[in-house]
Amino acid sequence: MRADVVVTGGEKAASARVATARVGTARLEEPVQVGPVRVEEPGSVEGVVRRSCRLLVGLLLGSLTAVIEVVFLLAAGIALLPVAARPRPRLRVLDRIESGSRRLADLERARLATYLGADSASPRGDRRALTYLAVRWPVGLLGGAVLGLLCYGAVVGVAIVAGWTIGLEPDGIALTWPLALYFGIAGLVLLYLALQGLAGVAAMDRRLARRFLGPSERELLQSRISELASSRAGIVAAVDAERRRIERDLHDGVQQRLVALAMLLGRTRRSDDPDQHADLLRQAHEESQQVLHDLREVAWRVYPSALDTLGLADALAAVAERSEVPVRIGYDLPERLPSQVETVVYFVVCEAVTNAAKHGGAALVSVDLGILDRPGSGGHESGHRYDPGDGGPRRSVRVRISDDGAGGADPNGGGLSGLARRVLALDGSFRLDSPAGGPTTITVELPCG
Repeated sequence: MRADVVVTGGEKAASARVATARVGTARLEEPVQVGPVRVEEPGSVEGVVRRSCRLLVGLLLGSLTAVIEVVFLLAAGIALLPVAARPRPRLRVLDRIESGSRRLADLERARLATYLGADSASPRGDRRALTYLAVRWPVGLLGGAVLGLLCYGAVVGVAIVAGWTIGLEPDGIALTWPLALYFGIAGLVLLYLALQGLAGVAAMDRRLARRFLGPSERELLQSRISELASSRAGIVAAVDAERRRIERDLHDGVQQRLVALAMLLGRTRRSDDPDQHADLLRQAHEESQQVLHDLREVAWRVYPSALDTLGLADALAAVAERSEVPVRIGYDLPERLPSQVETVVYFVVCEAVTNAAKHGGAALVSVDLGILDRPGSGGHESGHRYDPGDGGPRRSVRVRISDDGAGGADPNGGGLSGLARRVLALDGSFRLDSPAGGPTTITVELPCG
């Protein structure tokens, strides 16, 4: 379902008559402006073109680095020959060779991360980097050969079509419909084979990086155990902080109003003046309404019932209604998320909107929600998290909250650090970009299938 809305919330902004509207599945309050809010989707044409261009550039750079690696390995072999029988000089030459191999391996890591989307660890030991270079260069040259064939085929195809277009007969071949059909089918088949070859080279490049530069399964498990222990401690701290906040809200807010209500009722009982009696009853009634309002506020911050009854869209719409600044929501989720994921998404959006209104001085907050489909990691990608699964496609929800405020948000603050712990507890990722002067952007990705 898709809901693109702009909601102006808060008592300060709600000067017009408020009526109920419904966009998609999100119940919102007027004024509502329907407008396009783009949520970048991995399957969009623009996303496919960008990834394809990055892949081609990455393979082209990989073929160039493969040539450099072949020259480096040949030079290393030549440098070792004169000192092969002399231990001390041989060790000095090996140290230089291994140091150079580590630099080249780091260069490959940067290329893979930038253009092929493969994140790998720094090689554990220079010998391992040298082994990686020795087995990687044929893959790089193969990628260059496939790219060369693709470019050659494209040039020949364009030349033949251009010749036929202007009435020439390239290589003495006259244009006929059977010949044009033959060339069209053959060209599409060759293009498909070339593209599959490029995809295969990229896959081999990623696998070699994971095999020789990535951590072992034991190290992945140890890292995962440490991460779980840290996230568990963070969740306990976040729960304790939340309990203290609830106690503070009840003590400083609701309790004080109940005391004031009791005093008003006591004065009402002791009053004999009818006018004063009516005035005190009116004040007591207003105070009771405020107590109910404060109780609803506390209960809503603890857990919004709209998540269970109406869903995430309506809960976020309520956050926008209650905000002091306009909130624009781009909701593009085809189905409901798991309850724990919806809860984390709700609290992330709620805290981010509150911070933008109170501390950022923002005039507009944009919230975009969409689904990401990514290939399975097999336990090596996505930050080297251990994944015992079969490496199949993983679905995750991405939430991006941005505002035009002053920026400078502190990631170690109580609110943002608590949100980061909530997200990490579900194996998600939390990124904050808030330079001084703004804008502030929070990006959260949570696995949901």
